[in-house]
Amino acid sequence: MTAQILDGRAVSAAILERVQREVAEFVGSHGRVPVLATVLVGDDPASHTYVRMKASRCAKVGMRSQRIELDETISTETLVNKIRELSDDPEVDGILLQHPVPGHIDERAAFEAIAPSKDVDGVTRTSFATMAFDEGGFRSATPGGIMALLDAYDVPLSGKHAVVVGRSPILGKPVGMLLLTRDATVTYCHSRTVGLADLVAQADVLVAAVGRPELIRGEWIKPGAVVVDAGYAGNKGDVEYAAAAERASLITPVPGGVGPMTIATLLAQTIKAAREHGSAGHLGT
Repeated sequence: MTAQILDGRAVSAAILERVQREVAEFVGSHGRVPVLATVLVGDDPASHTYVRMKASRCAKVGMRSQRIELDETISTETLVNKIRELSDDPEVDGILLQHPVPGHIDERAAFEAIAPSKDVDGVTRTSFATMAFDEGGFRSATPGGIMALLDAYDVPLSGKHAVVVGRSPILGKPVGMLLLTRDATVTYCHSRTVGLADLVAQADVLVAAVGRPELIRGEWIKPGAVVVDAGYAGNKGDVEYAAAAERASLITPVPGGVGPMTIATLLAQTIKAAREHGSAGHLGT
């Protein structure tokens, strides 16, 4: 068996085409361009690259990217106050705090300063709760992208055993909640899980989101499983790709799988936020 590719580039391109049409319709109806504000703290080269990529995608779909760069020595209070300003700004539709932030900053406090109506990256407690209760709102961008990718390939989830390796508050935990709302049976694993190989071998759907290159060996994969690799380091994912592809039915490449879906989801949620602000008189909260 050689796995079919879950092509995040192709699926994200289709989503962005739809977003571009929706942005044009919004501009025609409201006379303004949707705005995504991106807050970047410090000089991390990878973060700067990601922000440039997001700005480029914004431009391609007709949105405006407002970039706010802050010195890495700023305090949590200063960052929180800046994010609150953006939350109160009626011209801003979505807010993205590029993470990680410098270690001395309370990242959770900064996330919680984002108004839920502008949390297009899905990082606040409110967004997590609405995901867990399947009550709408904004999904965490990477988990939301993963679900959109699975849906694009008609991957059945109801009754399936989904194993999530990773427990971060913006990836592992929320993707498990989203799978649970689709009637999958979800097992969470992490770096301290005993018997990880045995648990991975039970997965009909595996989501690898632990951030350790090739932690998951190809021989662990259940024949016919669907493998979603959300890890990325040095052009490698969390899964030993070549060996896993010989056993899986569907698998994401790294790069080109989950990454493009994350940005597409972010922009799809930004136009959604813009429409909701427009229908509500564009209030900040």
